[in-house]
Amino acid sequence: MSESNSRSEQYEENSLSLVGSVAMGTGVMIGAGVFALTGQVAELSGGLFPLAFLAAAIVAGFSAYSYVKMAEHYPSAGGIAMFLMKAYGKSTVTAGMALLMYFSMVINESLVARTFGTYILQLFDAKDTQFLVPILGVGLLLAAFVINILGNKFIDKFSIIMAVIKIAGITIFAAAGLWVSGLTFESVGVTERTSTGGFLSATALALLAYKGFTTITNSGSEIVNPEKNIGRSIIISLLICLIVYLLISFAVAGNLPIGEIIESRDYALAEAARPAFGTWGIYFTVGLAIVATISGLIASTFAVSRMLAMLTEMKLVPHRHFGMPGSIHKHTLVYTVVFAISLTVLFDLSRIASLGAIFYIVMDMAVHWGVLKHVRKKIEANHWVPITALLLDVVILVAFLWMKATSDVLVIWVALGGISIVFMGERLFLRWNTDEGRVRDSDT
Repeated sequence: MSESNSRSEQYEENSLSLVGSVAMGTGVMIGAGVFALTGQVAELSGGLFPLAFLAAAIVAGFSAYSYVKMAEHYPSAGGIAMFLMKAYGKSTVTAGMALLMYFSMVINESLVARTFGTYILQLFDAKDTQFLVPILGVGLLLAAFVINILGNKFIDKFSIIMAVIKIAGITIFAAAGLWVSGLTFESVGVTERTSTGGFLSATALALLAYKGFTTITNSGSEIVNPEKNIGRSIIISLLICLIVYLLISFAVAGNLPIGEIIESRDYALAEAARPAFGTWGIYFTVGLAIVATISGLIASTFAVSRMLAMLTEMKLVPHRHFGMPGSIHKHTLVYTVVFAISLTVLFDLSRIASLGAIFYIVMDMAVHWGVLKHVRKKIEANHWVPITALLLDVVILVAFLWMKATSDVLVIWVALGGISIVFMGERLFLRWNTDEGRVRDSDT
């Protein structure tokens, strides 16, 4: 067998199909978006929470343009890290922003893990036993680690099966909820909680429900025909998730008053199933949440660990084996799961989501600025789309920070502290790495 044929067969065996990459993107998005964020978005925007998901989809749509254009020219396992490298070179900005994306994705994993624990408890009427939430979340993270060790081909098939089950189940839930409600949506509209700042803040938080599309870019080297299929996967995933989110939002709004949605914000879908379908509806909803969170976490863990492995190979972050066998990807998988477990134990759903939103939007702004400033002509991108995406990011981030400054300022301090540590650490590492390289060159 020739070397070229051998490489071709290996590529096909280890690649994700278009359907598989769409399943991965929707798996990450739906896993966190519907079940973890519906109540929290309603708490910020009041009765306009379905429109907040629509507004977030518009923001994500403009943002996706930069990623699609970059992916067409620079597909790789590094995804966003590679995009930043092409825009800013091997710099502190590249390394720092790539790590912010990495951390926002790991934060999303802990969000999904705690969501899993929260919904499981609805089966046992154990709402007051909150210490079980992180324990169940940690168990799910460990299970995701084991499944990821099994390899890409298994993840591809598993993601497709789980995505089909999840989307079909959620569609059934939404359709039944809309039918039971009689298409009356008394909870939808302007309420006492509704304000411009609140709506924009809710849009920023709802954006987390769509940011899973970036997971697809982190699997660029795994996707068949990535120059075309990455962009297609992103667009299809966003459209599927928008439809699902709107159906679910209106189904919840049709079965619960806004006060009860906010009160049960961490398990709003399960609570909405109670008046509409009774006990069996709760079982069905919790079952969907389990499928959604499991598939989302497995897909996210795969992509995030790949991204960190690429950052290591690009010598943008330090790496230590600590005596572990296997490839760098196996090591980064361990680091990712350990960090996600730590967050799952230490933070509640609201603060986890807030930190993830801040980190992601800051990184997203850097991508758009890099496209505009450095590579727009190379990738043949129109200038007005990234400009619009950048402005939308600025508006919702400022509104979100203002809202948190008046309600939970600790989130802002933790976010600022985290960003400062990341950039100072990267600056020192890159400077040390460069100096070490110069010493080696002089010795030779």
